[in-house]
Amino acid sequence: MNGHNPDILTCLANLSADEVFTPPKLANAMLDILPQELFLSPETTFLDPVCKSGVFLREIARRLNVGLKDKIPNEQARVDHILTKQVFGLAITELTSLISRRSLYCSKTANGKYSIASKFDRPDGNVRLPKSKHEWDETKCVFCGAPKTIFDRDSSSEEYAYPLIHGIDLNKEFNMHFDVIVGNPPYQLRGGAGGTSDSSIYHKFVEHGFKLDPRFAVFVTPSRWMAGGRGLDEFRSNMLGQNKLRRLVDFPDASDAFPGVQIKGGVCYFLWDRDHPGPCDVTRVAAGETQEQPNRNLGEFDVFIRDERALSILRKVLAKKETSVVELISGDTPFGIATNFADYTETNRSGRIALHLINGGRRMVGYIDSNHIRKNADLIETWKVFVPKAYGAGESFPHQILGKEIVSSPPSICTQSYLAVSPFSSNRAASSFASYYRTRFFRFLVSLRKITQDALRSTYTWVPQQPWDRT
Repeated sequence: MNGHNPDILTCLANLSADEVFTPPKLANAMLDILPQELFLSPETTFLDPVCKSGVFLREIARRLNVGLKDKIPNEQARVDHILTKQVFGLAITELTSLISRRSLYCSKTANGKYSIASKFDRPDGNVRLPKSKHEWDETKCVFCGAPKTIFDRDSSSEEYAYPLIHGIDLNKEFNMHFDVIVGNPPYQLRGGAGGTSDSSIYHKFVEHGFKLDPRFAVFVTPSRWMAGGRGLDEFRSNMLGQNKLRRLVDFPDASDAFPGVQIKGGVCYFLWDRDHPGPCDVTRVAAGETQEQPNRNLGEFDVFIRDERALSILRKVLAKKETSVVELISGDTPFGIATNFADYTETNRSGRIALHLINGGRRMVGYIDSNHIRKNADLIETWKVFVPKAYGAGESFPHQILGKEIVSSPPSICTQSYLAVSPFSSNRAASSFASYYRTRFFRFLVSLRKITQDALRSTYTWVPQQPWDRT
């Protein structure tokens, strides 16, 4: 035996791919970006509104215990002061409430025999799980968007009605205003986008955290908000445009922050400073290398350019003020035909139109009658290029940026699996665009706006058009 005593919080298995326990190393790196004088004051109050393992509360208490030695010399008095007056948490489930109390108090009950605190008269102490419920509006929760069909459960089952975003009055719960909020919220909501599609939920926790008006907030979230994510446009605009971010640390590969965990698009953590009026210091951590980007203007563009080295290239391209290819690219579901459309034949008959689709992961062509077409009927008789709406994961340039294109002769259409680039006057013009689409230049400009597998119309905004008369 070498005497090594591992931190138990490094050994916990994650609850799911979206409810990931924060490694102690990452939790401390996040606390490091706060002004450290906060840990020298017996007045500073901290809240983790999304407790999972209790690691943030434990590490905050550890720092306060060191920082307050001179002000409160007696160790038990110091510990009691910290745990009763300075460190607070909201758990996200019954299980995480028990784990968090065990991490902070060394006991699942704050007033138990083995608790390091001696002043609590209630078993949950300051790590609480107040009862909260979804509020249904026909099919969804008005607070979080949870689908009623999935989460309208018996009270004996976990409802995942997270207190912070379900109307709990924290001032009433704790009778406290918090100086610092820090946490790692749940990332996605199962079925929140309809059917089997999940929706982002982490931004709701961040927004509610800001509404508590702390001096500082530190959160770790997926990085998808920087350039994409369904329903995140307003959140991204506020994050980039309000000049409240003082530090931003970005991991394009999430496993650099969460070992063994893959989160498409990477993760980031940030320091939000209520009174900060200026630029942001950005750190990008990739492949073991750290790239420092001091004094970044986060609001320069409508999305965030993660790699500072790309900025000079983008600025040169945009300075030419050329027309964007986005004017040629359709929106989602270009002809009004869903991905799962099945009313087609695999053999052509007179008057039918070729339909490009993906079935069981295989590209194929079917044939349909024109009465199924609900949008852009004027494009049926033009040359087009169909490009996949989703491909790869967005983090590997140039290979996972865009999928293989299809040059399509008229009459033809596609399902929602593709976007349509059109109109082109001839096979030569459509093939010219296809050759441009395959260039590293084209894919580089797309990569600046593509952070996940989705490549929607706006992803192509910065790509300039060319004369479609050459390869």
